[in-house]
Amino acid sequence: MPVIHITLPDGAQRSFDGPVTVGEIAAAIGPGLAKAAVAGKIQLDGEAAPRAVDLSHVVERDARVWILTPKDPEGLEVVRHSTAHLLAYAVKELFPDAQVTIGPVIEDGFYYDFSYKRPFTPEDLAAIEKKMAELAARDEPVQRRVLPRDEAVAHFRAMGEHYKAEIIESIPEGEEISLYREGAFEDLCRGPHVPSTGKLKHFKLMKVAGAYWRGDPRNEQLQRIYGTAWASKEDLQAYLHRLEEAERRDHRKLGKELDLFHLDEHAPGLVFWHPKGWTLWQQVEQYMRQVYRDNGYLEVKGPQILDKALWEKTGHWDKYRDHMFITESEKRDYAIKPMNCPGHILIFKQGVKSYRDLPLRYGEFGQCHRNEPSGGLHGIMRVRGFTQDDGHIFCTEDQILAECGAFTRLLKKVYADFGFTEILYKVSTRPAARIGSDELWDKAEAALMQSLRDSGCDFTISPGEGAFYGPKIEYTLKDAIGREWQCGTIQVDFNLAERLDAEYVAEDGSRRRPVILHRAIVGSLERFIGILIEQYAGALPVWLAPTQAVVLNITDAQADYCGEIAKALRAHGFRVELDLASDKITYKIRKHALQKAPYILVVGDKEKATGSVAVRARGNLDLGVMPLQQFVERLREDVACKR
Repeated sequence: MPVIHITLPDGAQRSFDGPVTVGEIAAAIGPGLAKAAVAGKIQLDGEAAPRAVDLSHVVERDARVWILTPKDPEGLEVVRHSTAHLLAYAVKELFPDAQVTIGPVIEDGFYYDFSYKRPFTPEDLAAIEKKMAELAARDEPVQRRVLPRDEAVAHFRAMGEHYKAEIIESIPEGEEISLYREGAFEDLCRGPHVPSTGKLKHFKLMKVAGAYWRGDPRNEQLQRIYGTAWASKEDLQAYLHRLEEAERRDHRKLGKELDLFHLDEHAPGLVFWHPKGWTLWQQVEQYMRQVYRDNGYLEVKGPQILDKALWEKTGHWDKYRDHMFITESEKRDYAIKPMNCPGHILIFKQGVKSYRDLPLRYGEFGQCHRNEPSGGLHGIMRVRGFTQDDGHIFCTEDQILAECGAFTRLLKKVYADFGFTEILYKVSTRPAARIGSDELWDKAEAALMQSLRDSGCDFTISPGEGAFYGPKIEYTLKDAIGREWQCGTIQVDFNLAERLDAEYVAEDGSRRRPVILHRAIVGSLERFIGILIEQYAGALPVWLAPTQAVVLNITDAQADYCGEIAKALRAHGFRVELDLASDKITYKIRKHALQKAPYILVVGDKEKATGSVAVRARGNLDLGVMPLQQFVERLREDVACKR
C-alpha cells in the first residue's frame, strides 16, 4: 500500500501508511486541533482550488490539507450551515407536520424555510431554540450517505417532504445526491457538516419572516426562521450587542425622532427631507463641493432624461433595462438616468480636446433613479431616487497611476473629516469576459495596485470581479460598531469612450480615446447621510449638526437678550435655534438634549447682566458661564477642526 503524503498550510508534511480521514490528519497534528476541528479542505494534484470536506472524508492520495475550526471564516460557515440543519431537526421534532425546504448560510448567520399550517409564534421560537440546545447536548454524530437521484426523490416523497423531492427533481438525471443524518432527522445537502451536533453550542434564533417558495410570489408563502451562530459565547454576545447598538442607531428611527426626513407610501423609495434634514444634506454637499473646487474638478450638470438610443449605445439598455424608469414623448422613448456617466461623456465631446487638457475632471451632484424592488428598499440607505457625488476623470493611459493615487489620498482625507479612519481596500481584477487588450489590463491593474501602495494602503485582490470594461478599487469604511459600508470606488473604463466616440488630439496629432475613471467618494448622499446618522447615533459633530446651539431663557425677562445672542451667533454663520417658550427650564433643557443639540445656552438674570451665557455641552456637560465671544471662539474651533 503506497504511503500518502499530506502537505499542511505551513508547508510541513505528514506521511500516512494508506488512506486517511481528514479527522485523523487533525489528530496527528495535535489533540487540541482535533478537538476544535469542524471540517477540512483538500486540494489534489491537478485541482485548481481546494474544496471543503467533512472530517470523515477519506484522502486516498497525496494532497494539500487544511483543518478548519470555527475560528476560520470557512469553518464558521460550516458551523452556521450545520446549525441551520439543527434548526430543521428541532422543528421536525416539535412540529412533525412541518415540511422543510432550504436552509442556507447568510451574513452573520443562517435561515431555514418551512411550510406549516399556522404561523410560528415567539413562544414557538423559544421552544425551538430550547430543543436545538437539547439536540446539541446529545452530541449525535452527523453522518453522510449518497443515493442515486431517483432513489433520493422517492426517499423524500415517502417521508412526505415534497419540497425536498422537488429540489432533487430539478437536478440532472444520473447525479448522485448526498444526504446528512443526525439522530432521527435526515436532510438533503452538499455539505460539509460538523462531525456531531455537540460542536454546535453558541447560537440564537432571531426572528420569523415570510418568504415565497423559490422566491416566486405565485408560489406558497413559507415561514423563514432566521438565526445566528458563532465560534464562542463571547462572539455571540458581542454580535447581539452590535444588533442592540444597530437598533439604537437605526437611521429610520432617529430620522423621525430628530425630524430629519420621512418616507411616504405616495413615493416609495424616495425621500422627503425636512428643514433639519436638508440642512444636514447641505453641509455634506457643500463640503464635497469644496472638495471638488480644491482638487481640480469642474462641476457640471446633466439632464435627468436621455433618449433610449443613447442607453442602447452605452449598453445599459440591454444590461440594465429592468432597473430603469422609462417614459415617452412624441413617439420617442426616454429613460430617467440611473447613472451620470453618459451625460459627462457628451459634455466632454463638446469642442475639440487636446492632450494638454488632460486629465480633465468633471464632478456632479447627479440625481439618479433606479427601479429597485420594493422589498429591497431600506430607509434612506436603499432608495429609488438618490444623488451621487459622481465624478469622471478623462485621462491618458500614462495618467492612470497618478490620478488613482491622488484620488485615494483625497478619499482618505474626506472619510477622516467625517470621522471614519478605518478603511478597507479591494482591487477587483479582469473577468473572463472583458474588452481591451491584456496589455491594457496589465497596465490598469498595476496602476491601481501601485496607487494604493504609494498611498500606504494594504489591500486585498478579488480575482475576476472587475467590470467587463476595466478593473476597479472599492473603498469600504468601518463604522463605530464595526459594520462595513462600501461607499467609494474608482473604476478604469476602456469602453464608453469607444462606444460614444469620445476622443482627444494626442501630442503627435493623432486622435485617441481617453481612459475614463469613474469615481465616487461618498457615493449616494442619501445612503451616506444614513451611515452618518448611525455612526453618531444622531449626535452629529458640531460642523454637521443641523442646529449647533440652542438659546434658552429662564423667564420672559431674558427674552430680548436671548434674541440678541441668537442674532449675534447667526451673524457669525452658526446655525442657532431660539426657544423662548414659557416651559420650565429643566423641561426645555431635556427637550433639546433629546434632540442631540451640541450646545445648550441657558440665560438667566445673572447672564443677562454680565453679557454672558451658561453653556451646556452634549452629554450633560456643564461648561460653566462664559462671555459670548468665548463661546463664539469655541464654536468656530469646533467647526474648523471638523468636530
